[in-house]
Amino acid sequence: MRNPLYKRLSREFKSDFGKYLVIFLFIAGLIALVSGFLVADNSMIAAYNEGFEKYNIENGNFELMLEADDELIDALEQEGVTIYDQYYVDETVKENDSTMRVYRNREKINLPCLMEGRMPEQADEIAIDRMYADNNEIAVGDSITLGGNQLTVTGLVALPDYSCLFENNTDMMFDSLTFCVAVMTDEGFESLGEDHLHYVYAWKYDEEPADEREEKEVSDDFMKVIAENAVITNFIPRYANQAIQFTGEDMGGDKAMFILFLYIVVVIIAFVFAITTSNTIAEEASVIGTLRASGYTRGELIRHYLISPLLVTLLAAVVGNILGYTVLKEYMVGLYYGSYSLPTYETLWNGEAFVETTVVPFVLMLVINLTILVSKLKLSPLKFLRHDLSKRTKKKAFRLNTKIPFLTRFRLRIIFQNIPNYITLLIGIMFASLIMVFGMMFGPLLEDYSKEIDASMFADYQYVLKAQIDTKAEGAEKYCVTTLQTTTEKYPTEDIMVYGIEDGSDYVDIDFKEGEVHVSDGYMIKYGLKDGDSITLKDKYSDDIYEFTVAGEYEYPAALAVFLPRREFNEIFDKKEDYYSGYLSDKELDDIEDAYISTIITQEDLTKISRQLTVSMGDFMVLFEYFGIVMFLLLMYLLSKQIIEKNAGAISMVKILGYSNGEIGGLYIVATTVAVVVSLFLSMPVCNYVLRWLFSGYLYTVISGYFPYMVSNTIYVKIIIYGIVSYAVVAATQMFKIGRIPKSDALKNVE
Repeated sequence: MRNPLYKRLSREFKSDFGKYLVIFLFIAGLIALVSGFLVADNSMIAAYNEGFEKYNIENGNFELMLEADDELIDALEQEGVTIYDQYYVDETVKENDSTMRVYRNREKINLPCLMEGRMPEQADEIAIDRMYADNNEIAVGDSITLGGNQLTVTGLVALPDYSCLFENNTDMMFDSLTFCVAVMTDEGFESLGEDHLHYVYAWKYDEEPADEREEKEVSDDFMKVIAENAVITNFIPRYANQAIQFTGEDMGGDKAMFILFLYIVVVIIAFVFAITTSNTIAEEASVIGTLRASGYTRGELIRHYLISPLLVTLLAAVVGNILGYTVLKEYMVGLYYGSYSLPTYETLWNGEAFVETTVVPFVLMLVINLTILVSKLKLSPLKFLRHDLSKRTKKKAFRLNTKIPFLTRFRLRIIFQNIPNYITLLIGIMFASLIMVFGMMFGPLLEDYSKEIDASMFADYQYVLKAQIDTKAEGAEKYCVTTLQTTTEKYPTEDIMVYGIEDGSDYVDIDFKEGEVHVSDGYMIKYGLKDGDSITLKDKYSDDIYEFTVAGEYEYPAALAVFLPRREFNEIFDKKEDYYSGYLSDKELDDIEDAYISTIITQEDLTKISRQLTVSMGDFMVLFEYFGIVMFLLLMYLLSKQIIEKNAGAISMVKILGYSNGEIGGLYIVATTVAVVVSLFLSMPVCNYVLRWLFSGYLYTVISGYFPYMVSNTIYVKIIIYGIVSYAVVAATQMFKIGRIPKSDALKNVE
């Protein structure tokens, strides 16, 4: 025989349609977001991984001071590798003053993936990186001016060795706005001249190393062989190449964050459902008592009350997955293509996304609601009939001072009677606030960080030379620079710039102490250093280890850096007394030929982190901000609605006593308003503490480089305002609900 309790479900859904619709839409939207991300992430990672073989990606590359002859190539290939010419020229795009790295069209290694248009066929044609083209609004058929040559863009490509557009492997951040890679025909490449020509060679192992450990050992041995036979200026094995590896590492890291985000929100919604069900049980206590006395088992009632949350969750999961696999998947793929120069992909349907977005949320909803229901329905039928739902001996409500005005005491009673609701509201508001702060903080943070970098620049121009050459420019100051690597196990291995600065420098104001160094403020903060600590760094091209004693910090947020006198630099690194790497200057050095210049670091180079993160993460951050606002509205609506429904009898009685709807709203709505405002203000320091911990305890331990934790106070003010405005909208709907409560409710369930 069919359980007659099922007949109540349609009436329950109809009477509480607003609540179920809001929860359904919220869960469906959340699951659509996460499932879309998981499908896109899985598909893009597969395309990225397949690209290593499909596009024959190099095992590494090195740059020589001079072009290698056949004898040198033959000697190197005796080490079990095949060498490929990968010469490139860096030229400036006249139209937007950005840097374009041009290669010959690849036919054997690092094969390009054509995304749109066709490959160049004439000397005046070029195919450029697809993401750079999107960011700079360049389309197939447009013209660009490069090195004095006007070229036609015939295609948009993705180069597999530049899936992330790092101009230099030591850069803290890639740059898809002002840096681009491109390919031309042999004739077109030669027309660019040799002024900015780099002699770069890629290699492939004849037999692939078994793992990264073996790869490192083999590449280190190979580097020593190159160094014995030629002057090497750069050496990047594939496992250490950010332009290749950063994309895969970053895509894999986002997955755990999205899944955790889904689970936390589902748990909060499950508790909201549980509180809703608890209030329903309290309202229907006499009905439940009658059913239990009539022979209905506790299990039948538990199953009945479980149907609503589980059915809503299941339907939301189905709709959410449909949206996720279609609309949201394309949106997430667009976000990936907006950050990385990835090749074309194929959508891969995977069972993991189904489990993470459907099975796990369903189980979480089941477990939490089942636990609450089992606890609530343990009472005897008699207790339900008497509306005595307390498991403990009833205690008298503590007395409130009679000097407190009556209406204030009334509101306090409302708050005390709804503590579970308000605790859930507090937790939800804290989580929603955290999401909103996270979404809103990056824009101002990156803007402030960019200003800090501008203010702390050594000089307007920082020249890094290929070979020493004198300049007659007034104000140019010699300096030394090299790159070492960290050895701290807690943090990822990352490059540290070591600068040798002139005593009494006009550009770097440091009072050096003998045998001690100063480090950049970001280095101090990220690694928790203090004056007197020792730091150990290593040379990435040899086994040399260097230990320094920290004398203090120097404000230089652009990089993780160590500063010491130039004379000590030359002693430590076995350089000649008059050795230098480049010049610091506030003016361009016109008397140094381009052939002697390796790099010129300007304000544009130092601010690329903030610029690129703004482009890459902008859409993600807006998503978090809006999600937080929606969560505010959802929790406030559901919990304030429960408070009104729970007190429907009391509200009805107050109406009989002559109170108007406005006066009743002043009692119940104001009480919830106090709880909301208090929760908002309590959330701000909690958000600040959690985010600060996330930066220092997690973020700094998984990313290379440094950017400071800064949250403007205006963001907290905005969130409080958003919260209050959101609640004002909800309060208006609850005033309408108060007006619909009939006076006859006061005559129900009278003992």
